[in-house]
Amino acid sequence: MEEATFEFDLIHCILKRVWSLRALERENVEPSDALDSEVGVGTSKKNRPTSANANALKLTCELLRVFVSEAVQRAAAIAEAEGVSQIEATHLECILPQLLLDF
Repeated sequence: MEEATFEFDLIHCILKRVWSLRALERENVEPSDALDSEVGVGTSKKNRPTSANANALKLTCELLRVFVSEAVQRAAAIAEAEGVSQIEATHLECILPQLLLDF
């Protein structure tokens, strides 16, 4: 049985959104003016839209899956130590600094 992972299309859309916003920031255009488009991204090498190949996308999805899985496991351990059966935001806040250092 294969482990569930993030959808490639979702991760690709998120990455494209971040790349578009960064391109707009470099050109000093307000993101709200662009309205989810890649307005202002030209064809010069400096402004060419960034893309990801299929292997990079698969690797990114796997990294996110492992990161989220580890976060849930660590937060669950904290919740269990406190005698609580449900993970809360405070449990994630406790584990986040070390988790980010580990990754």
